[in-house]
Amino acid sequence: MTILTARQLRTFISLKLSEHGRHLRRMAASPNFWLVLLSDIVLLLLAHALAFSLRFESLFPEKIVHYYYHFMPVIIGVKLPVFYMFRLYNGMWRYTGLRDLQNIIGAVFVSSVTLVALMLLFNRFQGFSRSVFVMDSVFTLLFISASRISIRFVFQRNRLRQEGNIRKKRLLLIGAGNAGEKTAREIEDNPTIPYEVVGFVDDDPAKWGMRIHGIPVLGGADELVEHAANTGADELLISAVALSAAQMKRIVGLCQETRLPFKVLPSLGELIDGRVSINSIRDITYKDLLGREEVVLDQAEIGGYLRGKDILVTGAGGSIGSELCRQIIRFAPGRLILYDSCEANLYNIQMELLHEHGIEDAVPVLGEVQDLPLLDRVFREHRPKVVFHAAAYKHVPLLERNPWQAVTNNILATQLLIEAVIRHRAERFVLVSTDKAVRPTSVMGASKRMTELLMLAYSRNHWDGSFSRKWEEIDSHGDPSAYYAAEAPHHGSKFMAVRFGNVLGSSGSVLPLFKRQIERGGPVTVTHPEITRYFMSIEEAAQLILQAGSMGGDGEIFILKMGEPVKIDQMARDMIRLAGKEPDVDIEIRYTGLREGEKLYEELITEGEGVIPTEHLKILVLHGRKGSWVNQEVLTGEITQSDLLFDENVIKKNLKKFIPEYMPDSSMFINSNA
Repeated sequence: MTILTARQLRTFISLKLSEHGRHLRRMAASPNFWLVLLSDIVLLLLAHALAFSLRFESLFPEKIVHYYYHFMPVIIGVKLPVFYMFRLYNGMWRYTGLRDLQNIIGAVFVSSVTLVALMLLFNRFQGFSRSVFVMDSVFTLLFISASRISIRFVFQRNRLRQEGNIRKKRLLLIGAGNAGEKTAREIEDNPTIPYEVVGFVDDDPAKWGMRIHGIPVLGGADELVEHAANTGADELLISAVALSAAQMKRIVGLCQETRLPFKVLPSLGELIDGRVSINSIRDITYKDLLGREEVVLDQAEIGGYLRGKDILVTGAGGSIGSELCRQIIRFAPGRLILYDSCEANLYNIQMELLHEHGIEDAVPVLGEVQDLPLLDRVFREHRPKVVFHAAAYKHVPLLERNPWQAVTNNILATQLLIEAVIRHRAERFVLVSTDKAVRPTSVMGASKRMTELLMLAYSRNHWDGSFSRKWEEIDSHGDPSAYYAAEAPHHGSKFMAVRFGNVLGSSGSVLPLFKRQIERGGPVTVTHPEITRYFMSIEEAAQLILQAGSMGGDGEIFILKMGEPVKIDQMARDMIRLAGKEPDVDIEIRYTGLREGEKLYEELITEGEGVIPTEHLKILVLHGRKGSWVNQEVLTGEITQSDLLFDENVIKKNLKKFIPEYMPDSSMFINSNA
């Protein structure tokens, strides 16, 4: 507890008095302040006079005229300073709201209690009626509140009169819940928004016929065409922010029947601060059709391992990495270290965190994870306690043609990063994995499966205390932290991986390709009519990664529930319809055949892995079968040597040796599912 000296206390009081003096001078220079103050004095006198008249059944009984004349200065002298303390003269009353009314209630209560206390202290209410003070407080609350509300009413009338000739779009809201109410209120309060809400539509019969801010709830969504015609709506807005996939598809279909433009509010998962705003409305995208159910996070658990900690995110400028950064800052971390090899991506996320979220303590590191001297320097300088490893090459066909990059950038970089975590005593390491690591048919999938096995190998239960020989050069420089493992064979770092499917809108997602093809008028290219994938929004994936990171004991692989698999062919058709076109009529769909290393179906679980539910409904934990990890020394041997040869056949052969379920020939996998 800090104890102020007498001099510090005098300085503090002097500064506060000076601040209030400047504020009073600014208010005194405003004519509006004097008008409001004068009206408050009149209303306070009127409230007390009315209380007396009701108590004694006369406006001014002769026996109390003398008392009234002498006591009113006391009332004014007590109430006006209390009103000032509660900031009743600071507001712009044209925008009076619920918080302002709460301040009025507080000011009236405190001033009335103060008056009663003074009466008890000086004469114990002798010759005074207690009921007068009760009624006085009630009338004061009513009169002061009415005066503030009337100011807002007058300004609104003037604004409406001035805007009477301005044409605004008539907006019909679909969803009369909290988000719909906030949207309607914002439109009503902000004259610059070019919309006028003409009604609500909601499937809850209990709301039909009700009014929200004077706007009627017309009925259910099934009669949307009729409601839109009756209200003369120009545009529709889906203001329900938590809908299942089936509900969203139904609403979108009904909106399309009206032939009116329609937009949607973002889901709560997309809003970093959780605040719904009319400024955030956007066009419908395919991810809306996947469902918008809110992800429920254990804020305390996540905050427990992130709050105040220095955190390193690799691949920080990528799709998953950047969203992880956006979500992490919600939990008040210490320093955020942004590690990425792409200059443009790194700059973009740094500027976004600085200018949009006010995060000044984000350290950009431009470089590759496999750059060992740089990696060691970052850990020595910043000492991160939590590491999220999202950096990886993920494009399947490109890595089939350049498999040595999968070895270097995915496998070797992960090994070096894991060893840095152990050497520099980080507390937690979270590996971002993929469903392509399950029975992989591609080099990319095999490389990610190898990273999972490495994570298991370095976990506290399996690690043999040795590091790869690549650290020997740095060891020779005499870094004391480099010998931590030798001093403590059983390290204290926790390791875990999070495995999930495709994320919508990522750099490797098929959605941007389909969108560009539709904008050009087609054709939209699909590799196979039966190809399916699991999909999840970037926001949901990042949030669940953070949640899984709070659960890990050590050496665990978490799997995110992805829902039902989606046919890519159906996805293409839905996107064409969202663009107002008809598939196979306005836009051709052309099948091009599976690409190198591409699966027809993706899986989320490897045979032999035990699936165990966790306390979170959307997260499962997989326990690998005994002996499913690899010895970390393999990377300094055959696989890294094959990398140097730039021989894709040798690389695939060695990957097959350490990952028996790896099937380089994708046709073998397709035939096995035929």
